[in-house]
Amino acid sequence: MARLFGKRVWVGLRLIALVGVFVGAGLQAKVPESLLGTWSLQLETEEPAWLKVEEEDGKPIVRMRVHVLGAGPHKDVRLEGDELVFSMKIKRQPGDEAFVTQNQVRVGVRDGRLQGLILCDSLDAPYDRIEFTGKKYPAMPAKPDLTKVKFGQAVTLFNGKDLAGWRLNEPNKTNGWSARDGLLVNTTPKTDFGSTGTFGNLRTEAVFEDFRLHIEFRPKAGQNSGVYLRGMYEVQVVDRDSRMQGKIGIGSVFSVIGPSHQAAGEPGTWQSYDLTLVDRHVTIVLNGETVVDNVPVDRPTGGAIHTDPMTAGPIFLQGDHTSIEYRNVYLEPVLE
Repeated sequence: MARLFGKRVWVGLRLIALVGVFVGAGLQAKVPESLLGTWSLQLETEEPAWLKVEEEDGKPIVRMRVHVLGAGPHKDVRLEGDELVFSMKIKRQPGDEAFVTQNQVRVGVRDGRLQGLILCDSLDAPYDRIEFTGKKYPAMPAKPDLTKVKFGQAVTLFNGKDLAGWRLNEPNKTNGWSARDGLLVNTTPKTDFGSTGTFGNLRTEAVFEDFRLHIEFRPKAGQNSGVYLRGMYEVQVVDRDSRMQGKIGIGSVFSVIGPSHQAAGEPGTWQSYDLTLVDRHVTIVLNGETVVDNVPVDRPTGGAIHTDPMTAGPIFLQGDHTSIEYRNVYLEPVLE
């Protein structure tokens, strides 16, 4: 990847920005139209990331996430020439210990192509300087008429006997997953809800586009997991009485869409999800009650393993939090 953000370029941009301040004193700089929108980012480190740029009352509103932390909106945002510059935190756990860093991000559009740079003075390579490019999301489709959607024959994703068709997303993690008495079980000593851990997340080998997924789960008191649709959108799995409620509680698209009402059963009892993803709209049926009704989901949730809504992705079960049990997992792909 060409380094278009070298030190000389930065100095030049800063000088241009200063000149702009004096020449255009009293005028509010506008965010370049080419930057506005939601972007799937491709980082040199291959970490999943996305960016959303909006403008409100003439001011830039920037959200950006790298893997699990930093969705924003970020407060320290400014325009330097035709670039956005802001600070954000990034959390990583390449080994046993997680760490959080403060980073400066610069991003602009060159010849119709989003290009950016993440700088962190406190780290060595590969995290001290990360260049990235971006692919803009298409406009959100209209709400689909689900009564006209045709689903294919159900595909059983868990056979009740072993982990055929599944694998850890990160092979270097500890595998707590097993098939036991017809259940898909994750066993881990972790009891906190920290966003990283040494135990692994489980994903299907197969990838899917749009679909309807049925899955049953038994969250005991204090347990936490999640079902990721297409590896991008986490539907939260916690018990009804968890401290996590609303947009981060059971029945939610985590931190993005809250349920319309509480439809969960008692902690420690079996519950069911019927989850429909069509044209970037999500429907969540919890224990037979619709709690999210065909709502657009405009960005990935934390922990997503990829961020491009136009590509297929796996069903992905969160295992780096606490123990959990699943059963009866099957999927009906959309035919048309």
